[in-house]
Amino acid sequence: MQHADALADIATPAILLDRRRLEANCARMSARAASAGVRLRPHLKTAKSAAVAALATAGQFGGITVSTLAELAYFFEAGFTDLTYAVGIVPSKLPAIHRLLARGARIQVVVDSVQGVEAIAGRQAGQPPLRVLIEIDCGGHRAGVAPDSAALLDIARRIGAAPGLALEGVLTHAGHAYHAQDGQARTAIALQERDAALLAAQRLREAGFAVPVVSIGSTPTALTDIPLDGITEIRPGVYVFFDLSQARLGVCSTDDIAVSVLATVIGHQAGHLLVDAGALALSKDISANEYDAAIGYGLVCDEQGQLIDGLHVADVHQEHGFLKTAAGALPYARLPVGSRVRILPNHACMTVAPYRQYLVPDGAGGIEAWDKTGGW
Repeated sequence: MQHADALADIATPAILLDRRRLEANCARMSARAASAGVRLRPHLKTAKSAAVAALATAGQFGGITVSTLAELAYFFEAGFTDLTYAVGIVPSKLPAIHRLLARGARIQVVVDSVQGVEAIAGRQAGQPPLRVLIEIDCGGHRAGVAPDSAALLDIARRIGAAPGLALEGVLTHAGHAYHAQDGQARTAIALQERDAALLAAQRLREAGFAVPVVSIGSTPTALTDIPLDGITEIRPGVYVFFDLSQARLGVCSTDDIAVSVLATVIGHQAGHLLVDAGALALSKDISANEYDAAIGYGLVCDEQGQLIDGLHVADVHQEHGFLKTAAGALPYARLPVGSRVRILPNHACMTVAPYRQYLVPDGAGGIEAWDKTGGW
């Protein structure tokens, strides 16, 4: 990362985005999808940015995944018309979805129970068909139905009997891969994710249902080398930026992390340096230090983006971050009051969410501003 001179007038805290790293990360996942013979439908809940989406979908079929109605509307207005809304659908969200369908959007929604289907059944009179994906629980136990359960077929039958609904396929997400302790465990979860989706699709087809979409996705599982025969698409998200959690999992290195929080040193105290980036600027997600307390709330780089050995955000208050070292003396002389640092995030999705824009060094000494949606 360069262009430190261009950063001097930026009010901190701010999110910096390294376009070169972003493009490399997008190319890596595109290559993985191509080698596996599946479509890539990136999850844009991480970036929430049309400019990032354009890079993530380059050379792909153009479909994306979102998690909020605000994201749904924002990306549709930006020209992305094939959208999977990957959060369980409820009746109160249908009017916004129908308005987009009437304007030509192709939207897939998600259910995981008969009650969920019944809640939206009969509400599509005079509207375009609503495509429905059945969410499968592949081991994370957050949402979804077990792939070998009787409930799976009950849900499919209820969708088939509901006017205005069309069964599109199955969808699952191995969120528990984020807690894998090594590469072997991550691969095992990837197999679990794949096999759960394939089993659900097989059972539905044997019962007479068409299942055109078999969708899986998480960055840690997508970036394994397991065969994906029978899978139609993957939906990873955080890979566009990567973060310290992904680095801990061995999915990337710190040199691949494309986003950082620019912060200013505002104080020298006995035992710590103080910066103007705290819980709101960094989030309080400690996923990366689940196994390594020396990561804290993020690792600290100098203004040029070089990691400062051992320096991390040990604690956060609302607007304050406490920088400490795992061992050795604090770098007071290297980081005087008023100097800038960059903080690599534990979980990029959580860290970037509150910001209104990304600041992107343009390669010519300037800074571009890329817009994003807040997500709610």
